[in-house]
Amino acid sequence: MKVTLVRPNIGRLEHSLFVDEARMEPLQLGVLAGMLPSHVDVELVDDRAEEIPYDAATDLVAITVETFTARRAYEIASAYRSRNVPVVMGGMHATLLPDEVAKHADAVYTGDAAPLWSQVIADAQQGRLEPRYHASVGPPQPGILTRRDLFQGKGYLPITLLQFSRGCRYSCEFCATSAFFGQHHFCRRVDEVILEIQNQRRKHLFFVDDNILANRRAAKQLFRALIPLGVKWVSQATIDMTHDQELMELMVESGCLGNVIGFESLDPQNLRSMHKTQNLGAPFERYEPQIQILRDYGLQTWAAFTIGHDHDTPESIAQLLDFAIQHKFTFAAFNVLMPYPGTPLYTRLAKEGRLLYDGQWWLHPEYRFNHAAFRPARMSANELTQAGFHCRSTFNSIGTIVKRAFDTKTNLRSLYRLAIYLLYNPLFRQETLKKHGMRLGTR
Repeated sequence: MKVTLVRPNIGRLEHSLFVDEARMEPLQLGVLAGMLPSHVDVELVDDRAEEIPYDAATDLVAITVETFTARRAYEIASAYRSRNVPVVMGGMHATLLPDEVAKHADAVYTGDAAPLWSQVIADAQQGRLEPRYHASVGPPQPGILTRRDLFQGKGYLPITLLQFSRGCRYSCEFCATSAFFGQHHFCRRVDEVILEIQNQRRKHLFFVDDNILANRRAAKQLFRALIPLGVKWVSQATIDMTHDQELMELMVESGCLGNVIGFESLDPQNLRSMHKTQNLGAPFERYEPQIQILRDYGLQTWAAFTIGHDHDTPESIAQLLDFAIQHKFTFAAFNVLMPYPGTPLYTRLAKEGRLLYDGQWWLHPEYRFNHAAFRPARMSANELTQAGFHCRSTFNSIGTIVKRAFDTKTNLRSLYRLAIYLLYNPLFRQETLKKHGMRLGTR
């Protein structure tokens, strides 16, 4: 039996399918492959960088679906099903909108892959796929090692993706992760994480955890186990980590270079309304004490902001940009607030009649990447879209990249850190500007 695993693209630029030069390993597909029995032949196809071999013989196609890739995923599924190849779809979007996904697949898988993936394979082999498979969510990869041989030769960035935990105990209004995991956080066994690290060659790691510090006791256990390995790593974390000195010291000693941190907003009214209470100190000082702690520990920060909250204005968004440049963040993302299906934000905006594109922006042929998909409270949708593009293009301009490099506590702390800064900033600049306004899907 042969199984083809497909990672869909987002869509197309004006004349061709978008090629993601900053693409990373599709970890979730490597994990799926790691669960397959030895007698199953498996192929990984990454639509971000290669042509899909629709006519190659295969017995089952499995497609992971994210909201931004849903339209393209449905196109791929249609092409395979027209050739009488059964298609199973899973992933976060499939779990949040299974009825929608079911229109485009022979089987929909919701929840964790581990409990029922072997059953899907057995059913497909016997020609009796069930239309729905639903599994509960729990700790990631129990006893499962990622099949990394499938990533070879596909041009991924030279950093190993892996996972220690998933989910988040917070309940931010806009977050699809909270909706998927129901505000639960699950940790993997530390010894299994260490084994996975030892079974691959790289020393540069990216833990894709939604919040690697959500369980601080477990995180400290992991960091202690990482220290002897001599690795360098990054992940995603919350700003309240700066309240725990032991945690910060263990992070640095274990090889942490920095984290993606969701600052989201400088306005405490916005933070309260989005339920991002972990960002609020008493009193709230626009993150100044926390940023100083991060700098004192030498951590390079990828600051993530969301724009378009109800207290945002074009002027306040411009202040976010100034704030990010002033603090010389290594990277920064200025994400237009997206009403992901299944989130409290989506429900609220739908009730208020503020959703655009018939409420299904991810399927609408007129929607474009990085455009606003709702009517903001204090500006127009177009003003929000333009403000986001201005922030991204200015922060990633050549002059600003040079200016931000000169921080002796972070980006200039060592030649190694400067090399990371100079390698990835131009790449992210290229990809950020290229993706703006692209179509979802290809039709």
